Amino acid sequence: MTEELEEYILAHIDEEGEMLRRLDRETHLFHLRPRMCSGHLQGKLLKMFVRMIRPQHVLELGTFTGYSALCLADGMMGGELHTVEIDDELEDFIRSHFEASPFADRIHLHIGDAREVIPTLGRTFDLVFMDANKREYLDYYHLVFDYVSPGGFIIADNTLWDGKVVDFGKKLDAQTEGILKFNDFVAADSRVEKVIVPIRDGLTIIYKKP
Repeated sequence: MTEELEEYILAHIDEEGEMLRRLDRETHLFHLRPRMCSGHLQGKLLKMFVRMIRPQHVLELGTFTGYSALCLADGMMGGELHTVEIDDELEDFIRSHFEASPFADRIHLHIGDAREVIPTLGRTFDLVFMDANKREYLDYYHLVFDYVSPGGFIIADNTLWDGKVVDFGKKLDAQTEGILKFNDFVAADSRVEKVIVPIRDGLTIIYKKP
């Protein structure tokens, strides 16, 4: 997508809002790798997915600074969102923005390894948003699958990985290898229906068959 086309799209969708603008600005000012932040367009898409799916229980793997969690929570009509972040240095920043939002009562932040946290939550989820370590995407998929309700959805971010999934002329880094293994497995998984949406860095929408 060209910069001009993205600007056109952003001018013709709902405004980002001051809460998310401030979070995006502070993410770029104070944190390394600000590109990991979902941003305006993807954030609105995530909110729209939640509006359509109407989940009561949402799980996010990879909070980063909390932008996507706030967008997911904004789309929910009640219920609760559990979000897991492994980097404890982000905790104070994340909590400050969650607590200042209108959705503080429905967002539960967990700091730790998702593989240890998820089994302790004691429930299934209608929607899972995966945006954690790309090297371990397939492991996360196996981990969360049984915790997704029949008829539920998994949305996986970064599944086109800046086009590296088709860049066969270069040696693959560990993240690209992780994404490729995940994409190949999901493509062959008869338990689900799936589609890749080429927005931003690629979103794979996965429907768990009842």
